[in-house]
Amino acid sequence: MTSDQKAVAIGASSGIVAMGASLWLLYRLLPDPEATDLAGRIAYALQWDTLPALAYFVMVAAVGNARFKSEAIDPTLGKESHTMIVDGRVADNTLQQLMLFVVATTALAAAVEGEAVKIVGAAAITFVLMRIAFWIGYRIKPVYRAFGFSSTAYMNLGLLLAAMWIGFR
Repeated sequence: MTSDQKAVAIGASSGIVAMGASLWLLYRLLPDPEATDLAGRIAYALQWDTLPALAYFVMVAAVGNARFKSEAIDPTLGKESHTMIVDGRVADNTLQQLMLFVVATTALAAAVEGEAVKIVGAAAITFVLMRIAFWIGYRIKPVYRAFGFSSTAYMNLGLLLAAMWIGFR
């Protein structure tokens, strides 16, 4: 393995562990939601989904503001700085992850019973924290994005599989 591959492997595995610990801790700390019927659980999920959406907006705004203040105001000229390119890629990947997250949290909210829906709140906070880690890691050195990428990607996979497992049994 190259040093970059080792860095990605360590970052990815530690990101998955951190994501699991974050979900567990936040699930225990968040108050039980009052919404226990289907409509209430879906509303709870959609309200929490605004937090990752707001984080995504901050990323889009960072790209837009950087363009406004530079020669890259015309995106067809190829005048983006390295930071702008990274920020654009972070925003693109975050949109992809956010789409999966919203589908997963909505489906999971529909599938779980009662207070178990608070896993969505824990996941929303974890999503934002791990996307920030993704952004910071990417800015430091692109291979360091693995921590934040793996944590959100595997959390989304887990949420989707849980929604399917609970929903179809």
